[in-house]
Amino acid sequence: MSREIRYTDLLESNSFLRNLSDTTYWLCITRTVQESKLFPMNPYMLLSYLNSFYRLPTQLREIESVIPAEELGDRVREASFKVNTVNAAWGMPAFYLLGREMLMSWGLIRPQDAADDVLDVLDFSRRFNLSYHRNDGHVSNKEFGDRSQFLPERTLDGFNDQLHGVSSGDRLHTATVKLLATLSQYAFLAHCECRIGIHNSGPYNFGDNRQLLVRDFFDLTEGDYPWLDGIAVTLPHNNLTIPIVFSDTNFRLVDDWASFEAEPSYDAANIAAVGMYTSDPLTDGYVPVGMENAEVLAETMEHYRDILTEATADLWKRMATWSREQMIDAGALVYSSVGKDFAHLAGTYRQSDWFDIDERVQRFKPLMNDEYARDYLAEMVGLIGFPQQKTNRYSMARYSNLNQNMMSGIPYSVLVDDDFAPTVGGELRGGSTLDAKSALWTTSAGRIDIDEYNRRARGFSPVVHDEKFRYLDEEWVKWNHGSPLADELYRVGRPHASTEGAQ
Repeated sequence: MSREIRYTDLLESNSFLRNLSDTTYWLCITRTVQESKLFPMNPYMLLSYLNSFYRLPTQLREIESVIPAEELGDRVREASFKVNTVNAAWGMPAFYLLGREMLMSWGLIRPQDAADDVLDVLDFSRRFNLSYHRNDGHVSNKEFGDRSQFLPERTLDGFNDQLHGVSSGDRLHTATVKLLATLSQYAFLAHCECRIGIHNSGPYNFGDNRQLLVRDFFDLTEGDYPWLDGIAVTLPHNNLTIPIVFSDTNFRLVDDWASFEAEPSYDAANIAAVGMYTSDPLTDGYVPVGMENAEVLAETMEHYRDILTEATADLWKRMATWSREQMIDAGALVYSSVGKDFAHLAGTYRQSDWFDIDERVQRFKPLMNDEYARDYLAEMVGLIGFPQQKTNRYSMARYSNLNQNMMSGIPYSVLVDDDFAPTVGGELRGGSTLDAKSALWTTSAGRIDIDEYNRRARGFSPVVHDEKFRYLDEEWVKWNHGSPLADELYRVGRPHASTEGAQ
């Protein structure tokens, strides 16, 4: 049955869509080009957009039936999750809308078709973004002047107290620099040579001409990606967060792709303090890793680097055996599964939902040679040259000053004309050429099967998500900082140092 569409639904969704379209255009023309000598990136990106279009509405409706989008934003705001700026806040709705744009360019759908789906995806995304960005009061990093400051003061206080100071060239400084390099290389490969597994947020002012940048690395060992079965199995954590304090460095840009620019340029010699944490849908915020003292942290980082160096070689060997179609399937699934951790948080995760290429997408594979995919992608997100992307001749887009927009809005005529297909349907069928997942999931509760993971997730809620604390925002703290309740909030809502009883 079609949903009731209100005028305000369309106003809010089209506004969110247009801002997302403008931001995506700016990102595409100012950031580095995505290329790979190993993976057919352009074909897999296009197929991922189609996979998102056909599957995401059904996936999000099931998640929303358990936890509303704004509550998920509250959860994600308290620590580091893969449903972050680049993946969920920007990527998930952008990939979905680009899949829609592709089908319109081929004449297979009209802008009014799938109106229910589009509205549900945009409404979920908008509410999540508003909640996720609650502490800075914006809907995106771009709106905030390319800053990403979603963490609350109490978390930053914990980092300020717990991070270990370093000097250039000492053991912990050297271990940090080497681990960051290894993590970046490994995460890039594990995600089929794209940046989705790496996240940066900040900057936060730490005084004395110092700024904090929070660096996250996700899906590092056995978990959702079937090609990581048997890889990095001695790494105890699937996600790692490394907060770093830099001196004499101004991070002037942290954009919606979670990439950054600094003045002067990023220089490891300016690292002044560092720490390491983990978090996942079963942790109560950030959990310290090797944080007892600087020597233990350095030793832990060195050990993890050894594990990941070996894992990188193992993964290269595995991927070297893949066919072109397997590489395309893997890359497409990395992109189209960017919202998968919402399902983990809700306890609704099924592997086939997120790691199958939909049967409706399979029919487009013969189109996707390298040349066609390269030129088509450039036309859609760079030149903005599809007929439906044009607007009236008097209009001027935000960044190009041309009469064109990357993403097409929903016609308001759906309020008075019911000649449209409201949805693409809710039945998900598909498959892939990749080996099926067979290993367990690496979590803070150990290595467990997906039924146990879902059961634990459905039964878990962080302390600060309790109604007692959930609405105690920074404005409330300002006026109640001396109260027992504020003291309790800051005690339970900060990263627990190893000496404070973290598990």
